[in-house]
Amino acid sequence: MNKNLLVILAFLTFFSIEIFAQKKKKNPIKTSVSTFKADDFKSLKFRNIGPFRGGRSNAVSGVNGDNLTYYFGSVGGGIWKTEDAGVSWRNITDGFLKSGSVGAIAVSKADPNIIYA
Repeated sequence: MNKNLLVILAFLTFFSIEIFAQKKKKNPIKTSVSTFKADDFKSLKFRNIGPFRGGRSNAVSGVNGDNLTYYFGSVGGGIWKTEDAGVSWRNITDGFLKSGSVGAIAVSKADPNIIYA
């Protein structure tokens, strides 16, 4: 090979590596760890946002094709339903079940209005 050609190839190889090499970011993101003090939480008030009689959940089932509707069977509070992906729940079995505990739950694939408990 021609000596000039080798010099040109070496220069182009070195130059292309420089162009495509990772560069250091000019403004790196700075992270900081903040600490909380007890005074930071004085204005917060406790509130219960879950099902008030739900207790522990033994069984859970969702509706096929509906990402917002779910049911759960609780140890001491019947069957609960949400239609907003868990933001709010309502008991749908008050007065209907003779047993307080629900061990299994399933939604019919043919008709989502049919629930097996």
